[in-house]
Amino acid sequence: MSKPLKYLVLHCTATPAGREVTRQDLEKWHLSPPPTGRGWSRLGYSDIIHLDGSLENLTPYDTNDQVDSWEITNGVAGQNSVSRHVVYAGGVDANDVKKAKDTRTPEQLATMEVLVKYIVLRHPHILVAGHNQFAAKACPSFDVPSWLRSIGVPEANIYKP
Repeated sequence: MSKPLKYLVLHCTATPAGREVTRQDLEKWHLSPPPTGRGWSRLGYSDIIHLDGSLENLTPYDTNDQVDSWEITNGVAGQNSVSRHVVYAGGVDANDVKKAKDTRTPEQLATMEVLVKYIVLRHPHILVAGHNQFAAKACPSFDVPSWLRSIGVPEANIYKP
């Protein structure tokens, strides 16, 4: 059963600045049983933005305004059936992995901007948020509402808890 698409949630991989993350890394972290992984039945993200700005689809989805069961990813507990989740590689300081840091490369920033603006145009009622707006986490290691305003995303598309 499908539900209306409500949120685009931005995430980071919580890996050190400059470290690339592969699909295989995410599969290990999310799908492997504990203690290696989380033991989930599906990945946490729809897409990943790599260090070089390339965008890789991780979980297929269509472009309508519904989230079908086969499109669901495990990005935010309680919101997955109405959300798309996009992650960028990075999000913590290269010298102190306990310190959240906006590590987006210029290429990642450019891709994220184009992707967010495209999704907002394609889904005019969608709300864009950071993972940290739904959970007590640092992810995605930057202030999503401020960044959205700086790139001209309409206020009506910026999630406010």
